[in-house]
Amino acid sequence: MKKKPSNILPDLRPSLDQFLQEEQQQFPDSPEALPRILHAMAAAGKVVNEVVRRLDLADVIGSQGAYNFSGDEQQNLDMMAHHCFVRMLGATEEVCAVISEEETGIIAFTNSYGNYIIALDPLDGSPNIDANAAIGTIFSVYQRWSSQSMPVQQADVLQEGSKQLAAGYILYGTSTMLVYTVRHGVHGFTYEPSIGEFFLAYQAMQMPEDGRNYAINDGHFNTFPSYVQRYIQQCRHHNYAARYMGALVADFHRHLIQGGIYLYPPTLKNPEGKLRLVLECNALALIAEQAGGTASNGQQAILAIQPQAIHQRLPLYIGSTNMVQSLLAEVV
Repeated sequence: MKKKPSNILPDLRPSLDQFLQEEQQQFPDSPEALPRILHAMAAAGKVVNEVVRRLDLADVIGSQGAYNFSGDEQQNLDMMAHHCFVRMLGATEEVCAVISEEETGIIAFTNSYGNYIIALDPLDGSPNIDANAAIGTIFSVYQRWSSQSMPVQQADVLQEGSKQLAAGYILYGTSTMLVYTVRHGVHGFTYEPSIGEFFLAYQAMQMPEDGRNYAINDGHFNTFPSYVQRYIQQCRHHNYAARYMGALVADFHRHLIQGGIYLYPPTLKNPEGKLRLVLECNALALIAEQAGGTASNGQQAILAIQPQAIHQRLPLYIGSTNMVQSLLAEVV
C-alpha cells in the first residue's frame, strides 16, 4: 500500500475525478459509466459530510419514530442520507434503480434507461450519531440483467457479490474518506473541505495478512456459537486488542489499514445473523478480497452466496486472511 507523503499539498495530488479518468484509460474494458456513478456517490457523500459536521446545529439528531424493514429505528440522519443518495443517483443517466436499507423494495427510476443498480446502506452505525462517533455509507454497483425496456426485476438486484462491478464506502470520522474498488485494486481518498474535493491518500491498499485487533460486540459472548467463543478466547490469550466501534465501516477500515478481524456471529436474538448480505456485506467483501483479505459467513465465501431477498441477513467474519482462516478452523 503506497501512502502519499504528507507534506504534499492536497491540490498536487490527483483528485477522485482525475484518478477515475486515469484508471478508466488504464483499464478500458471497465464500464465507462463507473466514473460517473462514483462521482455521484462522492457528491452525495459531500452533502452528508456537511450535515454530519454540524449535527447539533442542523437539528437532525434524533429518531423518526419509525422503523425500517429490518426493524431498526430510523434516525433523522438515516433518512436525510437515504434521500440524498437516491436523488443524486437518480439524476444520473446510468442508474436505473437503487435498493436501500431504508426501503423495503426496489426504488426504480422510471425516467431512466440506465443499465446499473446501486445497493446502498446510506448510513451505517446509526446508534453512533448521538454520541458523535464514526458512521459511514456502504455501496455496491451491479449491471442489470433484464432488458432496459422492462421494469427492473428482482433477479437484477439479487446477484451474487462476485458480480459486483464496483464497491465502496464513505467513512465520516476524524476525516472523511472514500474507499472504492472497480476490481483493479482498492484506493482511498480523503475529503479536503476547504477545496470541496476528495484527494488520493492511499493507492493500491493492501490489508495485512495478520493483525492483533478484533472487533466484536462482546456483550453477547454467552450467546455466541462455541467456535466463536473459542476463537475469542484465543484472541484474549494472545493479548489481542478488542476494538469495537459499533459501526461496521469504521471497524472494517481500521482492519484494512492495521490488520484484524471483524466478527458478527449469529446469536440467540439474531440466529441468522444481523448484517445484510446485499446492502452491507457484499461491498466490504469485495473490497477485502481486492485488498488481499477474506470474508466468510462461516460456511462459504460471502461473494459466492446467492441472495434470496434484498434484506437477507447472515453472519459475517471479515478481515486479515490469516485471522479469518484461524476462526474458520474452529468451525465444527
